Amino acid sequence: MSCEDCVKGVRHEGEPEGKIEQIGGVECYVATPKGEYSKEKVVLFLSDGFGIPLVNNKLLVDDFARNGFRTIMPDLFQGDAIPSDALNRPDFDRAGWMARHGPDSWKPVLDAVVASLRAEGVTWIGTTGYCFGAPPAWYLALKGESKVTVVAHPSRLQIPEDLEEYRDKAKAPLLINSCETDQAFPQEAQAKADEILGGGKFAPGYERTYWEGCNHGFAVRGDMSNPKIKAGKEGAFDATVKFFKKYQDL
Repeated sequence: MSCEDCVKGVRHEGEPEGKIEQIGGVECYVATPKGEYSKEKVVLFLSDGFGIPLVNNKLLVDDFARNGFRTIMPDLFQGDAIPSDALNRPDFDRAGWMARHGPDSWKPVLDAVVASLRAEGVTWIGTTGYCFGAPPAWYLALKGESKVTVVAHPSRLQIPEDLEEYRDKAKAPLLINSCETDQAFPQEAQAKADEILGGGKFAPGYERTYWEGCNHGFAVRGDMSNPKIKAGKEGAFDATVKFFKKYQDL
Protein backbone atom coordinates (compact mmCIF):
# COMPACT_ATOMS: atom_id res chain seq x y z
CA MET A 1 0.00 0.00 0.00
CA SER A 2 0.94 3.67 -0.23
CA CYS A 3 -0.03 6.35 2.27
CA GLU A 4 -0.59 10.07 2.64
CA ASP A 5 3.01 10.50 3.82
CA CYS A 6 4.12 9.31 0.36
CA VAL A 7 3.44 12.84 -0.87
CA LYS A 8 4.49 14.82 2.20
CA GLY A 9 7.82 16.05 3.43
CA VAL A 10 10.39 18.83 3.30
CA ARG A 11 12.36 20.03 0.29
CA HIS A 12 16.06 20.11 1.17
CA GLU A 13 18.63 22.73 0.26
CA GLY A 14 21.68 22.13 -1.88
CA GLU A 15 23.10 22.28 -5.38
CA PRO A 16 23.11 18.94 -7.24
CA GLU A 17 26.47 18.00 -8.76
CA GLY A 18 25.45 15.16 -11.10
CA LYS A 19 24.20 15.35 -14.65
CA ILE A 20 21.40 14.06 -16.83
CA GLU A 21 22.35 11.21 -19.17
CA GLN A 22 20.48 8.87 -21.49
CA ILE A 23 21.08 5.22 -20.53
CA GLY A 24 19.31 2.62 -22.64
CA GLY A 25 17.09 5.39 -23.96
CA VAL A 26 16.01 6.34 -20.43
CA GLU A 27 16.66 9.74 -18.87
CA CYS A 28 18.79 9.27 -15.76
CA TYR A 29 20.42 11.49 -13.17
CA VAL A 30 24.00 10.27 -12.75
CA ALA A 31 26.63 11.12 -10.14
CA THR A 32 30.18 9.83 -10.54
CA PRO A 33 32.81 9.64 -7.79
CA LYS A 34 35.77 11.97 -8.00
CA GLY A 35 39.00 10.06 -8.34
CA GLU A 36 39.35 6.31 -8.76
CA TYR A 37 36.33 4.03 -8.43
CA SER A 38 35.22 0.59 -9.61
CA LYS A 39 33.78 1.09 -13.09
CA GLU A 40 32.06 -2.32 -13.01
CA LYS A 41 29.98 -1.37 -9.95
CA VAL A 42 26.82 0.77 -10.01
CA VAL A 43 24.22 1.77 -7.44
CA LEU A 44 20.73 2.16 -8.88
CA PHE A 45 18.82 4.77 -6.89
CA LEU A 46 15.15 3.78 -7.22
CA SER A 47 13.34 6.87 -6.12
CA ASP A 48 10.13 7.79 -4.42
CA GLY A 49 7.38 9.19 -6.62
CA PHE A 50 9.02 12.61 -6.83
CA GLY A 51 11.85 11.19 -8.92
CA ILE A 52 14.52 13.25 -10.63
CA PRO A 53 12.83 16.68 -10.24
CA LEU A 54 13.03 16.64 -6.42
CA VAL A 55 16.36 18.06 -5.28
CA ASN A 56 16.41 15.77 -2.21
CA ASN A 57 16.75 12.73 -4.48
CA LYS A 58 19.54 14.25 -6.54
CA LEU A 59 21.46 15.24 -3.39
CA LEU A 60 21.26 11.67 -2.10
CA VAL A 61 22.54 10.34 -5.42
CA ASP A 62 25.46 12.75 -5.11
CA ASP A 63 26.13 11.53 -1.58
CA PHE A 64 26.37 7.90 -2.70
CA ALA A 65 28.87 8.96 -5.36
CA ARG A 66 30.94 10.69 -2.68
CA ASN A 67 31.14 7.30 -1.01
CA GLY A 68 32.71 5.67 -4.03
CA PHE A 69 29.82 4.37 -6.14
CA ARG A 70 28.73 5.59 -9.54
CA THR A 71 25.06 6.15 -8.80
CA ILE A 72 22.22 6.32 -11.29
CA MET A 73 18.62 7.43 -10.74
CA PRO A 74 16.49 6.32 -13.71
CA ASP A 75 13.33 8.25 -14.49
CA LEU A 76 10.89 5.51 -13.53
CA PHE A 77 7.99 7.80 -14.40
CA GLN A 78 8.94 8.83 -17.95
CA GLY A 79 8.45 12.51 -17.27
CA ASP A 80 5.41 12.08 -15.02
CA ALA A 81 6.95 12.23 -11.52
CA ILE A 82 4.85 13.67 -8.71
CA PRO A 83 5.34 17.47 -8.87
CA SER A 84 7.58 18.81 -6.13
CA ASP A 85 4.88 21.27 -5.08
CA ALA A 86 2.64 18.31 -4.19
CA LEU A 87 4.64 18.13 -0.93
CA ASN A 88 2.31 20.86 0.31
CA ARG A 89 -0.75 20.28 -1.89
CA PRO A 90 -3.51 18.29 -0.22
CA ASP A 91 -5.49 18.27 -3.48
CA PHE A 92 -2.91 16.20 -5.39
CA ASP A 93 -4.59 13.14 -6.97
CA ARG A 94 -2.37 10.46 -5.45
CA ALA A 95 -4.67 7.59 -6.47
CA GLY A 96 -4.83 8.74 -10.09
CA TRP A 97 -1.05 9.06 -10.26
CA MET A 98 -0.53 5.61 -8.76
CA ALA A 99 -2.93 4.10 -11.28
CA ARG A 100 -0.71 5.37 -14.11
CA HIS A 101 2.45 3.90 -12.63
CA GLY A 102 1.95 0.21 -12.03
CA PRO A 103 4.69 -2.37 -12.67
CA ASP A 104 3.98 -2.50 -16.40
CA SER A 105 5.06 1.13 -16.64
CA TRP A 106 8.44 0.88 -14.89
CA LYS A 107 9.65 -2.67 -15.61
CA PRO A 108 10.61 -1.87 -19.23
CA VAL A 109 12.45 1.23 -18.00
CA LEU A 110 14.55 -0.79 -15.57
CA ASP A 111 15.15 -3.56 -18.08
CA ALA A 112 16.48 -1.05 -20.62
CA VAL A 113 18.81 0.62 -18.13
CA VAL A 114 20.17 -2.67 -16.80
CA ALA A 115 20.74 -4.04 -20.31
CA SER A 116 22.70 -0.91 -21.24
CA LEU A 117 24.80 -1.13 -18.08
CA ARG A 118 25.56 -4.80 -18.73
CA ALA A 119 26.64 -3.92 -22.27
CA GLU A 120 29.17 -1.43 -20.92
CA GLY A 121 30.63 -4.02 -18.53
CA VAL A 122 28.80 -3.45 -15.24
CA THR A 123 28.81 -6.68 -13.22
CA TRP A 124 27.71 -5.49 -9.76
CA ILE A 125 24.45 -3.60 -9.20
CA GLY A 126 23.28 -2.49 -5.78
CA THR A 127 19.80 -1.04 -5.44
CA THR A 128 18.49 1.45 -2.93
CA GLY A 129 14.72 1.85 -3.17
CA TYR A 130 12.68 4.49 -1.36
CA CYS A 131 8.90 4.20 -0.96
CA PHE A 132 7.76 3.67 -4.59
CA GLY A 133 11.23 2.32 -5.38
CA ALA A 134 10.88 -0.75 -3.17
CA PRO A 135 9.00 -2.95 -5.68
CA PRO A 136 11.49 -2.07 -8.44
CA ALA A 137 14.31 -3.08 -6.07
CA TRP A 138 12.45 -6.35 -5.36
CA TYR A 139 12.00 -6.90 -9.10
CA LEU A 140 15.71 -6.65 -9.88
CA ALA A 141 16.65 -8.93 -6.98
CA LEU A 142 14.12 -11.59 -8.01
CA LYS A 143 15.42 -11.42 -11.60
CA GLY A 144 18.95 -11.98 -10.32
CA GLU A 145 20.12 -8.64 -11.73
CA SER A 146 21.15 -7.01 -8.45
CA LYS A 147 23.77 -8.16 -5.96
CA VAL A 148 22.54 -6.15 -2.94
CA THR A 149 19.13 -4.69 -2.04
CA VAL A 150 18.32 -1.82 0.32
CA VAL A 151 14.87 -0.34 0.84
CA ALA A 152 13.78 2.52 3.07
CA HIS A 153 10.17 3.01 4.23
CA PRO A 154 9.01 0.66 1.45
CA SER A 155 5.52 0.96 -0.01
CA ARG A 156 3.32 -1.33 -2.17
CA LEU A 157 4.80 -4.56 -0.82
CA GLN A 158 2.35 -7.37 -0.14
CA ILE A 159 2.95 -8.66 3.38
CA PRO A 160 3.82 -11.47 3.96
CA GLU A 161 3.77 -12.70 0.34
CA ASP A 162 6.52 -10.46 -1.05
CA LEU A 163 8.76 -11.13 1.95
CA GLU A 164 8.31 -14.88 1.52
CA GLU A 165 9.02 -14.66 -2.20
CA TYR A 166 12.19 -12.70 -1.52
CA ARG A 167 13.32 -15.30 1.02
CA ASP A 168 12.61 -18.18 -1.35
CA LYS A 169 13.88 -16.76 -4.65
CA ALA A 170 16.32 -13.86 -4.15
CA LYS A 171 20.04 -14.15 -3.58
CA ALA A 172 20.80 -10.50 -2.86
CA PRO A 173 21.40 -9.57 0.81
CA LEU A 174 18.63 -7.28 2.07
CA LEU A 175 18.66 -4.23 4.34
CA ILE A 176 15.39 -2.56 5.35
CA ASN A 177 15.56 0.93 6.88
CA SER A 178 12.30 1.24 8.83
CA CYS A 179 10.73 3.76 11.16
CA GLU A 180 8.25 4.26 13.98
CA THR A 181 5.25 5.63 12.06
CA ASP A 182 4.65 4.18 8.62
CA GLN A 183 1.24 3.29 7.20
CA ALA A 184 2.86 1.66 4.17
CA PHE A 185 5.26 -0.53 6.20
CA PRO A 186 3.94 -0.50 9.79
CA GLN A 187 5.58 -2.11 12.79
CA GLU A 188 3.53 -5.28 12.26
CA ALA A 189 5.07 -5.63 8.79
CA GLN A 190 8.50 -4.88 10.19
CA ALA A 191 8.09 -7.66 12.74
CA LYS A 192 6.90 -10.01 10.00
CA ALA A 193 10.03 -9.21 7.97
CA ASP A 194 12.22 -10.15 10.95
CA GLU A 195 10.21 -13.33 11.45
CA ILE A 196 10.48 -14.39 7.79
CA LEU A 197 14.01 -13.22 6.99
CA GLY A 198 15.80 -12.80 10.30
CA GLY A 199 17.62 -15.24 12.53
CA GLY A 200 19.54 -16.74 9.61
CA LYS A 201 16.40 -17.74 7.70
CA PHE A 202 17.63 -15.76 4.68
CA ALA A 203 21.13 -17.12 4.10
CA PRO A 204 22.49 -14.32 1.87
CA GLY A 205 22.03 -11.81 4.72
CA TYR A 206 19.28 -9.70 6.26
CA GLU A 207 19.42 -6.57 8.43
CA ARG A 208 16.86 -4.00 9.52
CA THR A 209 17.36 -0.60 11.10
CA TYR A 210 14.59 1.09 13.08
CA TRP A 211 14.42 4.85 13.58
CA GLU A 212 12.38 6.08 16.51
CA GLY A 213 10.53 9.36 16.05
CA CYS A 214 10.60 9.07 12.26
CA ASN A 215 7.74 8.61 9.81
CA HIS A 216 7.34 7.36 6.25
CA GLY A 217 9.55 9.35 3.91
CA PHE A 218 12.14 10.23 6.56
CA ALA A 219 15.13 8.96 4.56
CA VAL A 220 14.42 11.33 1.65
CA ARG A 221 12.01 14.08 2.70
CA GLY A 222 12.49 14.25 6.46
CA ASP A 223 12.46 17.56 8.35
CA MET A 224 16.14 18.03 9.20
CA SER A 225 15.29 20.57 11.90
CA ASN A 226 13.88 17.67 13.94
CA PRO A 227 16.84 15.96 15.70
CA LYS A 228 15.29 12.48 15.62
CA ILE A 229 14.43 12.73 11.93
CA LYS A 230 17.89 14.12 11.14
CA ALA A 231 19.45 11.18 13.00
CA GLY A 232 17.20 8.76 11.12
CA LYS A 233 17.91 10.18 7.68
CA GLU A 234 21.67 10.29 8.24
CA GLY A 235 21.67 6.92 10.01
CA ALA A 236 19.73 5.19 7.24
CA PHE A 237 22.11 6.61 4.65
CA ASP A 238 25.19 5.48 6.62
CA ALA A 239 23.69 2.01 7.10
CA THR A 240 23.03 1.77 3.36
CA VAL A 241 26.60 2.71 2.41
CA LYS A 242 28.02 0.24 4.93
CA PHE A 243 25.73 -2.51 3.61
CA PHE A 244 26.85 -1.88 0.03
CA LYS A 245 30.50 -1.94 1.06
CA LYS A 246 30.00 -5.11 3.14
CA TYR A 247 28.78 -6.94 0.05
CA GLN A 248 30.63 -5.11 -2.73
CA ASP A 249 32.70 -8.19 -3.60
CA LEU A 250 29.73 -10.46 -4.37
